Amino acid sequence: MRLSKIYTFIVVLLFAAFAIVFNTFPRSTYSELEKRELAKFPEFTFERLKSGEFTRDISAWFSDSEPYRDVFMALSMEVDNLMRMAFSEDNISFQAPTDPIPTAKSASVEEEGETADTLSNKEEEPLIEGTAKIANAGIMIVGTGENVRALMAYGGSEKMGGEFAQTANKYKETFGSRVNVYAMAIPTAIEFYCPTKAKGHTKPQRPTIDNIHSLLSPDVKAVDAYAVLKAHRNEDIYLRTDHHWAPLGAYYAAQEFARIAEVPFPDTTAYDKHIVRRFVGSMYGYSKDVAVKNAPEDFIYYTPNNVEYSTTYINFTINDKYQVTGESHSYKGVYFFKYKDGNGAAYSTFMGGDTKLTTVKTSTQNGRRVLIIKDSFGNAIPGYLFYSFEEVHVVDFRYFTKNMREYVEQNGITDILYALNVFNTCSSSSSRRVERFLTQSPGIYAAETPKDSTKTEMPADTTASTTVMTAPDTTASAPAIQTEAEASAVDTMTQSAIGE
Repeated sequence: MRLSKIYTFIVVLLFAAFAIVFNTFPRSTYSELEKRELAKFPEFTFERLKSGEFTRDISAWFSDSEPYRDVFMALSMEVDNLMRMAFSEDNISFQAPTDPIPTAKSASVEEEGETADTLSNKEEEPLIEGTAKIANAGIMIVGTGENVRALMAYGGSEKMGGEFAQTANKYKETFGSRVNVYAMAIPTAIEFYCPTKAKGHTKPQRPTIDNIHSLLSPDVKAVDAYAVLKAHRNEDIYLRTDHHWAPLGAYYAAQEFARIAEVPFPDTTAYDKHIVRRFVGSMYGYSKDVAVKNAPEDFIYYTPNNVEYSTTYINFTINDKYQVTGESHSYKGVYFFKYKDGNGAAYSTFMGGDTKLTTVKTSTQNGRRVLIIKDSFGNAIPGYLFYSFEEVHVVDFRYFTKNMREYVEQNGITDILYALNVFNTCSSSSSRRVERFLTQSPGIYAAETPKDSTKTEMPADTTASTTVMTAPDTTASAPAIQTEAEASAVDTMTQSAIGE
């Protein structure tokens, strides 16, 4: 009887402690783990009370903003990881659509007795061997200890990417000889770091990229980022704990673009090196695997040290469907935002994230002005081109309210780089959106979003400067696997975080 009373007392005490914590301690407002603003206390009106909307929002706020939310989530992940008894390679979810566009090239490869997939697998020697552990959302965890790497499986085929190529061709057809058009399909990390034993759960990306190149008009210039990255795959060209490439990978891709565009491009001595230590990126939140949390890395980026430049932004506000609902007036700001050690949003160093139209004017004088149409992978490219072009304009394919024909004409654009990661190159809706820029009426917005929407953007920094500035640690990273919600699985992923 006495033990029963003691047990009851302990249970009651625990419940009382939780009640005190959840009802009296300060509510959480931002989740570093989930990279988002948490629900805010809803606005009261009698109409919302009568309809039941107010009480529903109260419930959502209470559960979403519990005190020490990230602590409890991390603890849950720790327990889940300890209880996971064995590695598994099952149930990987592919992040690419399944509606391929057939090509003559893919058919000819198969006639020879081998598919492009098998050819690609033959030419790659994995940098990591061993078994892959499959975590939440099909994220593949490879490596051990401080070298753990999180990867997203790719489900595309050699027949995909046709609409991406067609859109690039359409841009060249529209602007003719006045504007050079370039197409860059960016591979993701799993292409170079997938262990041999796990290759059956992902598809090679080289065939998709080759298909894109084969469908480009002779007047559109392909930028083969794949070959360049493959040549440097022993370097830190991809982040281990984030779905993006590392700034060093973007440097090599930008270098290849500059070579094809025939513009100046200096070596790394023209840049200052910066390090954000103890960085754990988006893949912790997606995988919910404590091994990723326990393997922080250095986020290393580079800023030009011998060229003058000024940055102008137009901010876009978006709703929970990633639709633009409004835009700001243009304002001066910084290009590179500095994050403190341990901040998981460090990839937003470049322009503070995705939801902006960016214009950089440089001291370079060569009559060349480049427009980059990109997803979140492309954010890391423009900062390497300040030595190469008089102006660098940056447009995210998800957020652009101008008419592209007018924009190119008004700004004297001489070069257009169309650069998306391989997931987005396989997305029909992404390609259609970029092509629609050519005909859309400017200033048309989606319906306004509710005030308590959880989607946020980097606060505008109105300081005109070319130096590295400090951004608030509470800023959410770009809308995550991206991301950058779309009709296909690839769009859903990129809108959350890939570009993305």
